[in-house]
Amino acid sequence: MSITVQNITKTFGSQKALNNVSFTINKGEVVGFLGPNGAGKSTMMRILTTYYKADNGEAAVNGFDVLSAAKDVQKSIGYLPEHNPLYLEMYVKEYLAFNADVYKVDKSKINEVIEQTGLTPEAHKKIGQLSKGYRQRVGLAAALLHDPEVLILDEPTTGLDPNQLIEIRKLIREIGKQKTILLSTHIMKEVEAVCDRVIIINKGELVADKKLEELREEEEQIIEVEFDYRVEEQLLQQMPNVSKVKNTGGFVYEITFTTSKDMRPVVFDFAHDNKLKTLQLSRKNKNLESLFTELTS
Repeated sequence: MSITVQNITKTFGSQKALNNVSFTINKGEVVGFLGPNGAGKSTMMRILTTYYKADNGEAAVNGFDVLSAAKDVQKSIGYLPEHNPLYLEMYVKEYLAFNADVYKVDKSKINEVIEQTGLTPEAHKKIGQLSKGYRQRVGLAAALLHDPEVLILDEPTTGLDPNQLIEIRKLIREIGKQKTILLSTHIMKEVEAVCDRVIIINKGELVADKKLEELREEEEQIIEVEFDYRVEEQLLQQMPNVSKVKNTGGFVYEITFTTSKDMRPVVFDFAHDNKLKTLQLSRKNKNLESLFTELTS
């Protein structure tokens, strides 16, 4: 396992930031780490990167315990915090050379990470002259310098414009082919675009841990249908895989099915068999965003 977390608890005063959280992340996985503000995401990341010590529980990165082998953990991790700390007066290559000295990495690695992160056109500039998107690339380049097994990225696309978002997501996907990545974000589309799996925490507790592929297979769906007159909900519940029927006003109904199979033909045939006229019929898939809202609201 690249990351193992067992029963981690962390308290700040009277507030329990993490409560008995456990999960494992295998080598080569790109995992989205989700939760509302104050859920405990950053606290967990700081524990994994040895900045914080947990009150209880155990955590390890690449087999190294975060307490007893902190230096080995730090060597194994590339960390990009939410507020990327950069020396704005330094040139890009100068800053990366400084980091190479800290990590005791051969300077030949600098040009490699500059190319890998798409910094080549801006490498001659001072960091303070760069856009937010390129500053994020500098942070990623610094995190990759020592060729870590694991990347921990805390809100890596905060403040980026749509074009920068696309570029950074593409970069993360490319890096994820070779590294294990734990990615914290509030953006559901970002997780769906780059991640294999999602871990959701709420109020310090783990509430979901699933592969995105499994989530898609398990998705419920809502069929919205409008008839030409009011229909008894009990009648609509006779259709297969119906878990809920809701009248949303007038002759419009939302029917929830516990299957990913498109149930619109079933609703249409059912209406025809029961001499009901369908004035409109549409499908609303349950997605990651709706799951997140359901688990954290």
